[in-house]
Amino acid sequence: VQLQASGGGLVQAGGSLRLSCAASGRTFSDYNVGWFRQAPGKDREFVATSDRSGGTTLHADSVEGRFTIFRDNVKNTVYLQLNSLNIEDTGVYYCAAGAGWLSRISAEYAYWGQGTQVTVSS
Repeated sequence: VQLQASGGGLVQAGGSLRLSCAASGRTFSDYNVGWFRQAPGKDREFVATSDRSGGTTLHADSVEGRFTIFRDNVKNTVYLQLNSLNIEDTGVYYCAAGAGWLSRISAEYAYWGQGTQVTVSS
């Protein structure tokens, strides 16, 4: 499955963004889909993930209550709504798809998009 992320940009602290990740090539609903991010000089970290139906989601503690993952299996797209952004949310955001267990671990995701940059200014 091919993934194309978009929607990043520059936003002030406290603002909002919506990231999108469009999938193609295989049956989208066969995959769990997740978002990860990588800040400069840091390791890639888990942000959120959704199971195949969208009925079960997991969010990292650091974004719980501020970010929301949701998917549209008709449009073959997964979204990440980012609210109440702070400077620590700055980084490249990657979407990923995996056919195994719903997981916070990046190794469980075989397919990755190219990333979209989110920059939060003070």
